[in-house]
Amino acid sequence: MASNKAGGNGPLTTIRIRTAAGNPRRGWLAAGGLTVPVALGRGGIRADKREGDGATPRGIFRPLRVWWRADRHPHPKTLLPVRAIRSEDAWCEDPSSGNYNRPLRLTRDSRGDRLMREDRLYDFIVEIDHNTSPRVAGRGSAVFLHLARPDFSPTAGCVSMTRSAMLRLLERLGPQTRIVIE
Repeated sequence: MASNKAGGNGPLTTIRIRTAAGNPRRGWLAAGGLTVPVALGRGGIRADKREGDGATPRGIFRPLRVWWRADRHPHPKTLLPVRAIRSEDAWCEDPSSGNYNRPLRLTRDSRGDRLMREDRLYDFIVEIDHNTSPRVAGRGSAVFLHLARPDFSPTAGCVSMTRSAMLRLLERLGPQTRIVIE
């Protein structure tokens, strides 16, 4: 991957995600000389993101943490905090819950988007700060960078990419990297 604006191999200052010409469900991620195809939400990129609309939110975000499947992959190289995904880990997508748009531990009484998936889409997840401060019920939850399906079909609102692109990106993502979705 090429350098950031400082010219070194430190953290990237900015990554940009744009829609591909003619297909609002596909896009391009550009970061320091790396340009990779990505799948976007089935609703395209929207400034007025709502829960369940399938849209990828337009805005400027920061990466918060990497979640990864330790049972499938070695610890990723990254400048971000890293957490191994456990079988009970999930993400709350219920706008009426006090845990809305936060990770939670599944119990018999709780529901959420399970992070440990069979399809490998969540083998690596970059949690971003979309709708976190403040959290607004109904403005969207569980918006991540994660792995793409082989056919690059649309996501439910996330940005997805190949495993090799994710691993190269992780090496240069830091807490101050700006993720610009345009």
